[in-house]
Amino acid sequence: MSRSNLITREGWQALDAELKFLWREERPRVTKVVTWAAQLGDRSENADYKENKRLLRSLDRRIRYLMKRLDQTQIVDYAISQEGRVYFGAYVALENEMAESLQCRIVGVDEIDLKNNFISIVSPMAMAMIGKQVDDEVVVQAPKGEQIWYINKIQYHPFTE
Repeated sequence: MSRSNLITREGWQALDAELKFLWREERPRVTKVVTWAAQLGDRSENADYKENKRLLRSLDRRIRYLMKRLDQTQIVDYAISQEGRVYFGAYVALENEMAESLQCRIVGVDEIDLKNNFISIVSPMAMAMIGKQVDDEVVVQAPKGEQIWYINKIQYHPFTE
């Protein structure tokens, strides 16, 4: 299985919840609007019909994508053997030589969330951290050049402030 098909249980559940919402609630709602708008007559100049038909096509694309991704992904759960090293799903606290700190979590490509510093397993930073432990040096080949970070903390549940 490719690294790009890995997903945390939380990530899989979020995608599954989105699929269920789109299929059971959003798509039927939009379908009703399209049906109503189609009954108004001339569809060529009917903005409600055109816009909601476009939205329906967009929903159908997302639904197909989610169904395919959920079928292709492999859930990776925490295992006690991971403790003390950085692996998929880890929350990692790092610091560089200029005392800049960074906290991130290594997740699947479908779970990337820059606001929460959830980085993809296939990113240069994550690949450089895999298998490392506390106090190890992490050399990251970034677009701006080589960066050196030091691992301060590893855990498999969110950091508490």
